[in-house]
Amino acid sequence: MNATVAELTIERLATGGEGVARHDGMAVFVPRTAPGDRVRARLDVRRRFARGTLEEILSPSSLRVTPPCAHYRVDRCGGCQLQHIAYSAQLEAKSGIVRDALTRIGKRGVEPPAVEPSDREWRYRRKLTLAMRRRPGGAWVIGLHPYDDPVGVFQLDDCAITDERVVATWHEIMKAHESFPESDELRASVRLVDGGAAIVMDGGDRWNEAQRSRFFDAVPSASALWWKASGRPRALVAERGAAPAGASFAQINEGVAASLHAHVLGRARAHSPASVVDAYAGIGTTAVPLAKDGARVVAIELDRDAAALCASRLPAGSRAVVGRVEDMLARALPADVVLVNPPRSGVDERVTTILEQVADAPRAVVYVSCDPATLARDVARLPRYRIASLRAFDMFPQTAHVETVCELVPDGERAA
Repeated sequence: MNATVAELTIERLATGGEGVARHDGMAVFVPRTAPGDRVRARLDVRRRFARGTLEEILSPSSLRVTPPCAHYRVDRCGGCQLQHIAYSAQLEAKSGIVRDALTRIGKRGVEPPAVEPSDREWRYRRKLTLAMRRRPGGAWVIGLHPYDDPVGVFQLDDCAITDERVVATWHEIMKAHESFPESDELRASVRLVDGGAAIVMDGGDRWNEAQRSRFFDAVPSASALWWKASGRPRALVAERGAAPAGASFAQINEGVAASLHAHVLGRARAHSPASVVDAYAGIGTTAVPLAKDGARVVAIELDRDAAALCASRLPAGSRAVVGRVEDMLARALPADVVLVNPPRSGVDERVTTILEQVADAPRAVVYVSCDPATLARDVARLPRYRIASLRAFDMFPQTAHVETVCELVPDGERAA
């Protein structure tokens, strides 16, 4: 691996939010840069590309703004990637990222999709997960990782993209450190729920009832406490009032989530389905309204708690099944519409194989993606289908993440 210094002009943003330049015919990826920047960067040259470390901005792009968050500027916080870029330019960049992935990886010619903006550029996050490390002597560091040091943790004071109520609960947790589970490394998440906040503490082998009680008493804004001990399932260990359903489900950005959900329902309903498979169904947010429309819905969900809640909400004639989508999908077909909303890793290859080979192809596959690269990979595995519509949603302003809804229909059929 060779190190060198070069002056570069940033041309665009890559999927992870890094600026992309060219040097000696090679792509160079430089974090914390903006399209139009002229920079000096130290390069680590690999076989086919180079990683760049920004040393100096020689000529700033007109798209640059001053990041308001001190953690972003001083601690090199990796939670956000785009605070230094104007919001309108963030949206344009995300549109380009989706198009680039589908063109380059998916081998589909598409126009840059419209990106629905968030009504809140800041303070939209309703859930925040932090790393927790005990230093020698017993003091805890609780925060996020620097973007250039995935092992390190800096002490968090505030998070400018997170709801103030979540941050306030985290400050209560920080003050309750003497009652943490017995471990030198933990993770925990706080999410807003009706009546307060739900906490999931992850890690540790021992946390007796007295410790848990002292901890919960010291966090008055919390309505529920879950503990996932090392190697064991998550369990509810304390609550005030009615505990929220599940411990992990949360709409991070409510406004954008509502718009995305309405769009998905609209694309599904456009095909007047009598039967629907909702893969990765969660608690039934999409399955239930389609079932109430009169469609016969099979909701597939791996999480037993979420599937049970989904089943309790579905009307007669529809059902929820527990299992992996790749194991359950073939038995749930045929269907008029198939909805897939997989994790960042995308769908298992068996899912695309089933959809490609099923005798009666669904009228539409509506794919909700949180990673353009895995969406494009999965679309490439579905040559039987063409892209009928494509729309992106900015669920996570100031970050490089983008949600995409891709509607696929059998090739040769007109979109509804």
